[in-house]
Amino acid sequence: MSEDLPDVAPAMSLDIKGILAALPHRYPMLLVDRVVSLIPDQQIHAIKAVSFNEGYFQGHFPGRPIMPGVLQIEALAQAAGILAIESLGLAGTGKLVYFMAIEEAKFRTPVEPGVLLNLEAGFIQKRSRVCKFWGKASVDGKVSCEVKFTAMIADS
Repeated sequence: MSEDLPDVAPAMSLDIKGILAALPHRYPMLLVDRVVSLIPDQQIHAIKAVSFNEGYFQGHFPGRPIMPGVLQIEALAQAAGILAIESLGLAGTGKLVYFMAIEEAKFRTPVEPGVLLNLEAGFIQKRSRVCKFWGKASVDGKVSCEVKFTAMIADS
């Protein structure tokens, strides 16, 4: 006897062209390089390739380059922005996703150049104009940053 399984939306992935279509960010502020999987209305897994060529490594810190924690949060927010835009069907509408609040930010371990920073984010609460997200950044399975944040969807 077979059981009826609920319909589950298949995960999608995005290359840089899809990311550029979803986000207004451009170099040097675009911090998402690839979307590995996106399950609409649920969560996203994206990647940021952390290169020594990033401008902030020149001053943070000379001799011991570390990706600033606020940029890890920004990368998570950009991934969540892609999730919101795709989930709400807003791609190509010119809508922007703005930070409203950052809560419970925790930094666990430094992120150094030469790694792939895994960005995972998902909805805690979703409304038409305001969404709350959880986010977790990690390198090789080791969590570097955890955060909850709220964002507003508005006209550009």
